Formats: sequence, structure tokens, C-alpha cells
Amino acid sequence: QLQLVESGGGLVQPGGSLRLSCAASGFTLDYYGIGWFRQVPGKEREGISCINNSGRTTNYVDSVKGRFTISRDNAKTTVYLQMNSLKPEDTAVYYCAVRRQLLSWCVMTDGEYSTWGQGTQVTVSS
Repeated sequence: QLQLVESGGGLVQPGGSLRLSCAASGFTLDYYGIGWFRQVPGKEREGISCINNSGRTTNYVDSVKGRFTISRDNAKTTVYLQMNSLKPEDTAVYYCAVRRQLLSWCVMTDGEYSTWGQGTQVTVSS
């Protein structure tokens, strides 16, 4: 059974950092693109970053460019989202998801992803 488990969320002050992890079980990540998404209550889920199966291509939504970094360790079947210079507007539940692909690009459209984690809460507040 394919499963994803996020961890690393929590409460952090503005300007602080967190690293989210997304651990896969039941499969290897070699043939999957990964996306990170976030959702605030009452709003649609937003794609914020993605990485293709090789790890050579990444993409970010404008609001997190220069602050967030996505990376993957296929040997550890884990994907990371390093979040720096956090702002109160980054407060949300963060989800990782996988999309089976062998492509040179990645997408941040949630409808393209088939398996999702349960989410981890990130709260940025003083």
C-alpha cells in the first residue's frame, strides 16, 4: 500500500525556519514526481513546489520563491521542503503528494497527483 507521511510542522516565529519531510512507504520514489501543497481553512489547496522524478527540475509558486527549497533523497524515499524566512501568511496545513511520471518537468496542479499524505500543520506567529 502506497503511503506518504509528512512531519516537521509546528509553531515558529516570523522569520524562522522549518524543514518538512515526506516519507514514502510501500514504494520507491524513483518513478514519481513530488508536489508540496498547502491549504488554509476556507480556501482552495495551493500548489507551492514540485520536483520531477530525477530531481533535476524544481518549480515554486512566486510567493515562496527564494525562501523554500524542495529536495529529494530517493535512497531514503523521503522528500523535503526547507522553509526559511517564514511569514504569517505561510500558516497552513502542508501536504505532499506523488505523481507517477518519467518527465523532465513537474507540475503543481493537485488534480495531477494520485497519492497524498495526511498533512502537517505549520503555524507562523509571534
